[in-house]
Amino acid sequence: MSVKLHIPGVCDLTTQNKTPFPLNQWYVAALSTELADQPLARTLLNHAVVLFRDASGKVSALEDRCCHRALPLSSGTLDGGGIRCGYHGMLYDGSGQCIEVPGQDVIPRRAKVKSFFVEEKDGLVWIWFGQDEQTEPVSSAPDYPVHSSGDYIWGGGVYHYRAPYQLIHDNLLDLSHLGYVHLRTIGGDPGTHMNADMKTTADGDCVRVVRHMRDSTPPPTYVAAYPFKEKIDRWQEIEFLPSHLKIWTGGVNAGTEDLDNPDRGGFHMRGFHGVTPETETSAHYIWTIATNPQTDPEGTLKKVVDQTALTFEEDKVVIENQYQNMLKFGDQPMVSIHVDAGANQARRIIEKLRTQAE
Repeated sequence: MSVKLHIPGVCDLTTQNKTPFPLNQWYVAALSTELADQPLARTLLNHAVVLFRDASGKVSALEDRCCHRALPLSSGTLDGGGIRCGYHGMLYDGSGQCIEVPGQDVIPRRAKVKSFFVEEKDGLVWIWFGQDEQTEPVSSAPDYPVHSSGDYIWGGGVYHYRAPYQLIHDNLLDLSHLGYVHLRTIGGDPGTHMNADMKTTADGDCVRVVRHMRDSTPPPTYVAAYPFKEKIDRWQEIEFLPSHLKIWTGGVNAGTEDLDNPDRGGFHMRGFHGVTPETETSAHYIWTIATNPQTDPEGTLKKVVDQTALTFEEDKVVIENQYQNMLKFGDQPMVSIHVDAGANQARRIIEKLRTQAE
């Protein structure tokens, strides 16, 4: 079966009048740890945004532009309850209102910049993009209790991709590539991955892909982090939502546990993947990985985080090369195979949401 993917950067008249991204959604803007004593500049869904904490620790997000002479506010400094422009010192609070103009007592009524709705929870900073500037969130930002439950320890990072964000979706929803791209880390025998027992389901805006690989050889990351005996039964459970994915992977000694038991033991890796468009042709990939070490928690976590980062670096090379080749060869159809079921479902959801936001 051939599928025709919309390739940003290649003309496609059928999509010219559609919004580039699904709106009325919470997107991941940053890890909480990225916001300390300096402003953070980030372009999200074509919006130049500055994120910062005030003196109380509350996170705010403003348009990254001083209303006086347009210097990026991210070039300024944090000052008590707000952010001070680095050009003439105008001070803005978290609502975007200018609250001080050095050298004059009267603050012009129009001295303000756009603010965004943000929520910080479970170590993640979320930002709301509505259908128009006045649209308030229709729900709270998603919870991710893996970070706060105390059952796991976790770390993470951020990657910038020179490629459209949906190519990252495709990659994460199709873990059959592990046996070819990630031989040094979480891969394993390619045949095992390509022949995994796989079930794909869709419910509303969510796609779930469950893959089981029984009696398989544990990959290097698993061996480094957990005292497996010989062969293992592996699982990969992927949950796609328009702004992020949750991936639970792991393994148990072969034949010892039911892979359908939500309370199964063994080695666990719970990945959070905040895939946020920067532009139509670039993206931010804000990720974390959580695990349940049996011994040496700090050492095991470091191994898992370092190995996970290495896998994402490998993915980044593949996806950016893929996109450059797509541009080179133009808007040509691609052939789908059995492992593409989840990615194709996700693309249909994104297309539906983009159409609804027109």
